[in-house]
Amino acid sequence: MLRSLWTGASGMIAQQTSLDNLANNLANVNTSGYKKQTTEFSTLLYQKLQRKQTDNNGDPKPTVAQVGLGVRVSGLTTRFVQGAMLETGNAYDFAIEGEGFFRIGMPGGEIAYTRNGSFKLSMDTDGGVALATAEGYNVLGSDGEPIKFDPQEIDLNQLQTDEYGNFMYPDANGSIQMMGIQIGLAQFNNPEGLKKISGTYYTETANSGQPRIEGEDTMILTSKIHSNYLEGSNVQTADEIVNLIVTQRAYEMNSKVIQASDEMLQQANNLRS
Repeated sequence: MLRSLWTGASGMIAQQTSLDNLANNLANVNTSGYKKQTTEFSTLLYQKLQRKQTDNNGDPKPTVAQVGLGVRVSGLTTRFVQGAMLETGNAYDFAIEGEGFFRIGMPGGEIAYTRNGSFKLSMDTDGGVALATAEGYNVLGSDGEPIKFDPQEIDLNQLQTDEYGNFMYPDANGSIQMMGIQIGLAQFNNPEGLKKISGTYYTETANSGQPRIEGEDTMILTSKIHSNYLEGSNVQTADEIVNLIVTQRAYEMNSKVIQASDEMLQQANNLRS
């Protein structure tokens, strides 16, 4: 009977984690580049109730008496499904169409990856202007270096980009020319294996594999970049609310298991010879 109490408790703990995850998805329904997470469950170890595999006559039993010990959360899986393209009108907002990730230079020298293309122009320490995230992190180009411009040489208001993230600028004759600066994108063989560090930023792990740089790796399909757009969250509110209700009912069901076990123990304690 005590086993049933712990089984019900494990179910409540697992459903609580699922409830927290669903709440986080709903909280980020308007976060640009956010990817929803789903909760994965797995059963706990099974306990053998009978050690002997034969009956009183010595004949082998056709079945083994085993009982499970509950459930646990085995992981939270990020679903990298394409989000909706949202027009913003900001020239430095970029949305990725494809499997790529923006490469971001973090303060500690680490490279992070994100689908949130809400960028700004930020003054650099050397007097130039750098393309940066809202947090001030440098956006890296295809060469792995921060993307920078010299405001004394070009008019930043005339900067343009093509569908592959190449920056362009009109020459003296008004013709649009490539500047040799391109937004760097990377792909992963297993993006679900990326480690989420903060916000919409991820870092590579052994499970994700090493980044495959677009433009260098000819075996992957090149993503497209849409300026003046942001990729919206891929969270579907209706689906999350339905899952929220299902999770709440599962939580209540496990609490009923504990309540029923408690009532049976109470009756057993009240038995008199």
